[in-house]
Order: sequence, then structure tokens, then C-alpha cells
Amino acid sequence: MPRKNKRTPRATRGGRRENYRRGKPKPCAVCAQGGALDWKDASFLRKFVSDRGKIRSRRVSGLCPRDQRRVATAVKNAREMALLPYVGTR
Repeated sequence: MPRKNKRTPRATRGGRRENYRRGKPKPCAVCAQGGALDWKDASFLRKFVSDRGKIRSRRVSGLCPRDQRRVATAVKNAREMALLPYVGTR
């Protein structure tokens, strides 16, 4: 016997049931560069660090999972060598 209060699935935004992203997904910045990533390139790594010194998430930076891990390691190495700042406090 079917449930009495069977609810229809609803979209989370805008009341429409469709994909929000249209067209091709944006390529990963590291993959587009040829996959070369080095902790010594502080100007490139600065794109993935916020103004407060925190590493940006994948959702914000647009990196693929593998390159997000590589960027996090490179940022940590650059911090250790004093090329990038650690997380700032108020």
C-alpha cells in the first residue's frame, strides 16, 4: 500500500529541476598550465590562498581533487620556507 503523505521531490533552488551549470566545466588551473606545480612559485600559489592566509577550498578555487591536494602541500612547503604567510589572526 503506498504511503499517504508521499511528497514529490522538489528542486533546491528556483523551483526548477535542472542542472545549474551549463556548458563545459571550467578546466583546472593547474591542469591547464600543464600540470607543473612547484612550491617555489609563490605568485602562482597566491591565487589559491585567501587574503587572510587560508588555503581556498576546491569549490572556490576550481581545482580537480588531485591538484587541490598538490596545491595544499605546495602552499604548506612555501609557508615553511617563508614565501607565503601562515593564517593571520585578528
